[in-house]
Amino acid sequence: MVTETRNSKKKKIGRVVSNKMVKTVVVMVEYYIPHRLYKKRVRHLSRFKAHDEQNACKIGDVVLIEETRPLSKDKRWKVAKILSKGDSE
Repeated sequence: MVTETRNSKKKKIGRVVSNKMVKTVVVMVEYYIPHRLYKKRVRHLSRFKAHDEQNACKIGDVVLIEETRPLSKDKRWKVAKILSKGDSE
C-alpha cells in the first residue's frame, strides 16, 4: 500500500521581504489561528529562506514556495512560482 503523503511536498504562499542574498530570498508567510481562550483570530508571521535559482524575485512579490531537501543551514524551501509582482521598483 502506497501512501500519498510520502511524495507530497508542503507548499506555502508568502511575500518576499528580502532578496539581498545571492540565489536566496526571505519569504514571510502570514497565517491566522484562534486564540485558545478568547477565540479571536490572531495573526502569526513566519519567515522562510527559499532558494531562487534565477534571482528573479523582487521585494513585494507574492510567491509559492515548496519544501525541498536541505540546501544550506537555513534553506529548506525553494521558490516554485512567482504568483504576482510587487509594486516596489
